[in-house]
Amino acid sequence: MSDSKLEKEGKRKNKFSKLKYSMGFLLFEIIFTSITLVFIVFYGPFLNIKKTVVGAFMTSGRHQYVAKWFLSDADINKLTNTDLAHQKLSESTEKVNVDQINVEHKNDSDIERYDVDGKKFKGYMLIIHDPTRVKVGYTKNLGKEGQCTSVIAQENNAIAAINGGGFSDESSSGNSKYTGTGGNPIGILMSKGRVISNNSGNLSQKVPTMGIDVDGKLLVGNYSIEDLKSSNVTDAISFGPVLVINGKPQPITEEGGIAPRTAIGQRKDGAILLLVIDGRQLKSAGATYEDVRTAMLQYGAVNAINLDGGSSTTMYYNGDVINNPCDAVGERYVPSVVYVEN
Repeated sequence: MSDSKLEKEGKRKNKFSKLKYSMGFLLFEIIFTSITLVFIVFYGPFLNIKKTVVGAFMTSGRHQYVAKWFLSDADINKLTNTDLAHQKLSESTEKVNVDQINVEHKNDSDIERYDVDGKKFKGYMLIIHDPTRVKVGYTKNLGKEGQCTSVIAQENNAIAAINGGGFSDESSSGNSKYTGTGGNPIGILMSKGRVISNNSGNLSQKVPTMGIDVDGKLLVGNYSIEDLKSSNVTDAISFGPVLVINGKPQPITEEGGIAPRTAIGQRKDGAILLLVIDGRQLKSAGATYEDVRTAMLQYGAVNAINLDGGSSTTMYYNGDVINNPCDAVGERYVPSVVYVEN
């Protein structure tokens, strides 16, 4: 091989070696920065950042394990104020006054759709004029596997639906058999007058719940199975926090961070408000509980409650999923939905 060819070959190898070194250094910088950032977030002095990040992880049923890698359950509860929020709700004497709801539009098939825009989020609001059309549906494989919101809606001949109550992720208890399948609802699940599920097994235990009575009036707050039955509630699911009661914005002590959100509310004329806000995306980072409460009040809610959010957040309308669920595979399997009869 000539000297010129050897020189060119040497230069090529030298360039390749420098490129490998640069790429390796860049990879090291990315890994080092990521690890450092994680430790700063979870163990650093920035309390508000820590609350926001932990709240966002705990909102997601699938990614709670990330927060639990770094923090104990006691630390997580302290940061999210979950126990304190439940205690304050149980101590609250404010109850929904259903007498102030006057259902004015029975047998009205009209549904209004609006875009809801905030500084950091985009969402959708459906207004259902006849609240008696609004019901709770659930997966046909309860206890084993959930179904997509759109599938449960279609099986119930629904024109619209949002995802409903929360569910337990079996991996958190060491059993990964049904991880992420949405088959096991948390709290109360009632549909068309029947108690479908009550995982506490206690008929008098109060939990944050939304219920719809025989007249289409929405109840939100701390209720037990006994409370719901005595109030003639036919459909119910458990979640929270409560956002508005009797037109009054409720204090939110629970830290939830910024995340995709789902919520339900009711106006004085009986119209039901169904809200979803996309999150964990470039065009829509997500919303806080306060953002959701503000949106509900702006649309006239006198009673409202937050439902399961995170990657479960889904809105189905007129044959399509109209929001952008943030789960990598699209719609997530859930145990329950709130749907609108066609």
